[in-house]
Amino acid sequence: MPKKLTPAQIEGYARDGYVCPVDAFSPERTRAWRDRLEAFERAQGQKLTRGHNFKPHLLFPWVDEIVHSPEVLDAVEDLIGPDIRLFHLSVWPKDAGSGAYVSWHQDATYFALEPACHVTAWVALSDAPVEAGCMEVVPGSHKLGQLPHAEMQDPENLLSRGQELAGNFDRSQTAFMPVKAGQFSLHHTHLVHNSRPNRSNDRRIGLGISYIPTWARCTSPTRVSAMLVRGEEKYGHFDDERRPVQEAGPEERAFHAEAVDRFRRMNTEQTDNKVAVVKR
Repeated sequence: MPKKLTPAQIEGYARDGYVCPVDAFSPERTRAWRDRLEAFERAQGQKLTRGHNFKPHLLFPWVDEIVHSPEVLDAVEDLIGPDIRLFHLSVWPKDAGSGAYVSWHQDATYFALEPACHVTAWVALSDAPVEAGCMEVVPGSHKLGQLPHAEMQDPENLLSRGQELAGNFDRSQTAFMPVKAGQFSLHHTHLVHNSRPNRSNDRRIGLGISYIPTWARCTSPTRVSAMLVRGEEKYGHFDDERRPVQEAGPEERAFHAEAVDRFRRMNTEQTDNKVAVVKR
């Protein structure tokens, strides 16, 4: 028996590559998390956007609370089984009226995971309706496998490497994935998706949490870390990640810096592979 998702949702994920929306957290609990994120940004004088949005689960106990929550993990377990690692996490904020966007891409492009079985839980800390630039997907595109990508240099593109699908791709039939604060969506690593600029009156904030079964491995030469969030570890494909104790304390910052550096090195090693074919 599934723990959270319905049989119809599990069937839809296999068919379409995504599930949306999934209820999880109360508005009050979600608002408290958003307040903590924005308080940290004010204290630092810097927003958690491109270049500063990687792996916050290593810095903040409140993010650690989200990634370990049964409200999310029960749904993830329904799709990839009970032994789960958190491979990566990015914060995705878009200020109201900004030009920030995410180009058409697949999550798997620079992850070097084998097999490509990871699922992303996109947890909304604010409402993300269509006008706020919610995710837009091509249903069923996950069945096409890994597609070639190009790299483009555009400061408005929130993707760290500016990756974008190369060549022509049929996007005539797309679907939007609006979510309310406290809800989340799930999508397959090969699902083709993007998100448009935020034309609403509020900031759009979400956490993109990449979960993998513990038997998946990273094939890049650089060994990276990943956090065991549920079940047992039997394979040793990753170095363990420590859970944060205090908010952005010195030990948290040091561990976070090393983990991000290793992840970026792994990411860069994928630039010359057959996936990233051209720079623009």
